Amino acid sequence: MDISYLAEFIGTAILILLGDGVVANVVCKGTKGNSSGWIVITVGWATAVMVPAIMVGGISGASFNPALTIALAVVGKFPVSKVAGYVVAQFLGAMVGAFLVWLQYKDHMDETDAGGQLAVFSTGPAIRNNVRNLICEIIGTFVLLFTLSSPAAHNMFAWLVILTIGISLGGTTGYAINPARDLGPRIMHAILPMKGKGSSDWGYAWIPVIGPVIGAILGAVASVAFFG
Repeated sequence: MDISYLAEFIGTAILILLGDGVVANVVCKGTKGNSSGWIVITVGWATAVMVPAIMVGGISGASFNPALTIALAVVGKFPVSKVAGYVVAQFLGAMVGAFLVWLQYKDHMDETDAGGQLAVFSTGPAIRNNVRNLICEIIGTFVLLFTLSSPAAHNMFAWLVILTIGISLGGTTGYAINPARDLGPRIMHAILPMKGKGSSDWGYAWIPVIGPVIGAILGAVASVAFFG
């Protein structure tokens, strides 16, 4: 097996373990970090992306995101033959990461209301407006792809970009900007046992999948036009 697929699986699992983990620490009842706020979540998520990027980025390119993988293939900067393998590895890694978050925080999740439980695993809109929510995910992912395509981009720059997207643009939809980050854990939310668990909100689930793919492709096209 091409080790890059394994790197994407491991990297995405760690990304979700740490990213959904910080959400669980903030929203789940009785945790040490309960109610510590949006800034903690955004810093935690930015760091959650950087850790596996440093660890295995040299092996796989540190995508951990089907939208980025697809977009780079569209503009000829990633081999089309590897897209399916990367996407499968990313979704499986996201599901494993979400399982580990559940294992870590199970007792606290059982004491948390249904909305808080779902928030650990997946994003949701502050105001439900499908068209606007889709646009928000497109814009956020466009910024992600376009900025990270800069020749000057590096791991600390990526940390700053993701932190800034969360703080500046994340208040509307929770900034999924990654289909695996949302859909993989949402599937685990539907499967895993939690006391008082509610709906997995499948009616919204397509937005954090389609929006990031559109935004990433637009960002990739723009980056090729601007950076070459």
